[in-house]
Amino acid sequence: MLTSLPNLLTISRIAVIPVVVASFYLPDFWSQWLACGLFIAACITDWLDGHFARLWEQQSEIGRFLDPIADKLLVAAALFMLAATGRIADWTILPALVILMREILVSGLREYLAGLRVSVPVSRLAKWKTGIQMTAIGFLLVGEAGPRFLPVQGIGELLLCIAALLTLVTGYDYLHAGLPHMTDERPAPRPPSIKAIKPSRVL
Repeated sequence: MLTSLPNLLTISRIAVIPVVVASFYLPDFWSQWLACGLFIAACITDWLDGHFARLWEQQSEIGRFLDPIADKLLVAAALFMLAATGRIADWTILPALVILMREILVSGLREYLAGLRVSVPVSRLAKWKTGIQMTAIGFLLVGEAGPRFLPVQGIGELLLCIAALLTLVTGYDYLHAGLPHMTDERPAPRPPSIKAIKPSRVL
């Protein structure tokens, strides 16, 4: 049901993306804290929608469809804007690129396996990757607007590299789990043949 609370939380995560993007065009330092706050709120809804869906038994097909899309759109938009505005540059773009490529790969793999009615469960390591990735992006959104005594930008870049490494590991795990289904070259079963029935003798 689209109007259930879990689905509304997921939709709100998509709806906040244009606001996060718009905050990059505001001149004051507080806009970076605004972007971070909105991003954190969206990350919290990612946990809440799944929690309430399981608690109230409101899991739905539309929710299963929208939830991973909302996460990937949020991450992609944030990383793209950080790169476009020069807040991440040079070598730090590489881990961001790795993360985006992995998201596309896993999305395509899941869609293909869903057609075969094969589910690939999310591993514990993948959940850690997501947590570190979201934390890294939160630090990078604040960037130079953070407190002077704390290297906010450096912490974000370090966490982004760790998330990229975990991305490679978990991406390989998903690919390894799905590859046997994609390379299965066994011939399709033939329909049962109809044997000729010999006429019985008339005694």
